[in-house]
Amino acid sequence: MSTPSSASFAQTPPTDNELRLIADILYDHAGIVIAPGKSSMVQSRLQKRLRLLGLSNYKSYLDLVRSEDGSAERREMISALTTNVTHFFREKHHFDILVEKALPEILTRARNGEKIRIWSAGCSNGQEAYTILMTIAETAPDFDKLDIRLLATDIDPVMISRGANAIYDENIVAVVPEALQKKYFQPSGDKFQVCERLRSRASFRELNIHGHWPMKGPFDIIFCRNMMIYFDPDAQAKLWKRFEAMMGSGGWLMVGHSERVPLDTGSQLKPAGITTYYLPNAGPKEGVPKWH
Repeated sequence: MSTPSSASFAQTPPTDNELRLIADILYDHAGIVIAPGKSSMVQSRLQKRLRLLGLSNYKSYLDLVRSEDGSAERREMISALTTNVTHFFREKHHFDILVEKALPEILTRARNGEKIRIWSAGCSNGQEAYTILMTIAETAPDFDKLDIRLLATDIDPVMISRGANAIYDENIVAVVPEALQKKYFQPSGDKFQVCERLRSRASFRELNIHGHWPMKGPFDIIFCRNMMIYFDPDAQAKLWKRFEAMMGSGGWLMVGHSERVPLDTGSQLKPAGITTYYLPNAGPKEGVPKWH
């Protein structure tokens, strides 16, 4: 059987109806909204999938992803259409706040034998998660003796795998201060890998943030930055409440530079710096089991 030539793959943009169907699938399964007029973005990100599958048009592709046997390709489609923008020490003010405001109290509790749990939600390829751990390790000389663990989650299985492997190109690691590069990275071929000391503290898990949360709180620190902007207002409102419910007393929440938590809906969160919130007294959390 003949197959289309490589030149014919996905050269025709999706029709308005096909774009709507793709947007519906992305919204239904990941809660992500594709704004009107994003046909070129959809085409550029999905054309590799069509080429790999030997499909020459979006109708055939949609027939596949909507079929009973299309669950694997739906995950691939969501992965392709998910925006992954991150870098080490992105939005540095959050790490300054960690050092100056959050960690003194949190490390005191850790030194008194408490378990400290951190969540990097929408972690992409792990640069945020390892920046958090580097910051804590630099602040706490006794880091190795403390029960501190970080959960890193993302809907994209490719990003989760990269985060767990913790191997990054030289140009990515270059933004890390030189002293920290020498301390927390080791050569891996022509790339660099985060040291085992930090990798052992992080658990990477695939998670659809709109679905069931199998992990269990409470969390002392939650980073959820630049993820809410892809969701509609109703989804955002629900998620902010879910995040707050997973925080413990004295917990900290860091959000993206263009995001704000609505505090006029009964929230107990208090502003504590640039796009940073503090929970001084967590309310009852019946039915919320602990994450170990």
